[in-house]
Amino acid sequence: MKIVVLVKQVPDTAADKRLDPDTLAVDRGAVDGLINEMDEFAIEEALQLVEKHGGEVTVVSMGPEDATDAYKKALQMGADKAVFLSDPALAGSDALATSLALAKVLGTLEYDLVILGSEASDARTSLVPALLAERLGLPQLSFASKVEVDGGAIKINRLTDYGHDVVEAALPAVVSVVEKINEPRYPSFKGIMAAKKKPVEALDAAGAGIDAAEVGWAGSRTKVLDATVAPPRAKGTIVSDEGNGGVELVEFLASKKFV
Repeated sequence: MKIVVLVKQVPDTAADKRLDPDTLAVDRGAVDGLINEMDEFAIEEALQLVEKHGGEVTVVSMGPEDATDAYKKALQMGADKAVFLSDPALAGSDALATSLALAKVLGTLEYDLVILGSEASDARTSLVPALLAERLGLPQLSFASKVEVDGGAIKINRLTDYGHDVVEAALPAVVSVVEKINEPRYPSFKGIMAAKKKPVEALDAAGAGIDAAEVGWAGSRTKVLDATVAPPRAKGTIVSDEGNGGVELVEFLASKKFV
C-alpha cells in the first residue's frame, strides 16, 4: 500500500518565542525548528503498516526554504521518499490555505492512505486533517489510537473522553493519530546515512498547481489583527516559617480560594 505522511517543521516548543511585529506571526527565524512531535507518531504508524502489508511511505512537507529538518527526520526513520513544497507565496497560510496547498500536492501523488498528526504544536487547531479530507473528498478518521488495515478497508480506535469509538471506512482515507498510538523509533546510524540518498522532490506553488492568490497572507481567511505582550509576572508572596508557616500558607491558599 502507498501511504503519504504529512509532516511540519515547527518552532522548538522549549524555546522562547516572539511575534514578528510586521506580520504578528511567530518569528520562526528567531528559534530553532524541529519536526512536529505528533507527526513522529504518524510516521511510525505508516512504517509499521508498510512493514506489515508492504508498500512505500512518502512524506510531504510544506514550509520555508530552510525548513527541511522535518522531512529529513522522516526519511531517517525509514520513509522512502519526500516531497517538499516551498514558496514565498505560501508564507502566512492559515489552516484553510494550508489544506488547499497540501491537497494540490496530494493531487500529484498516488496513495491509499494519508496519515498526519492530530495537531501541530505551534497552532494546535487540529483543523487541517478535516479540511484536507473534505478537499480530497475522502473519509476522515480522526484521533486514532489504533489503526488496522484489511484489504480495501481501514478501522481505527478513535480516542474520546469516555474511551474510544471504533470507526471504519473504505480506502483511500485521511487519518490523524494521537500520541498513544505507538512509540516512534529513533533513526539508526544506518537510517541516517541511507536518508541522504533518498529522493526528495522540490515543488514550488506553480509546480503544484497552486494559485498564489489562494494561499499565504492573501488567501487566508483568518488573520491576527492585534497582539500585546503579556505583562511580566508580579512578585510572589513569600511566607517565612517562624512557627506559624502552616497557618499562613493555609490563609494564603484560602485567600485565593484554593481551599
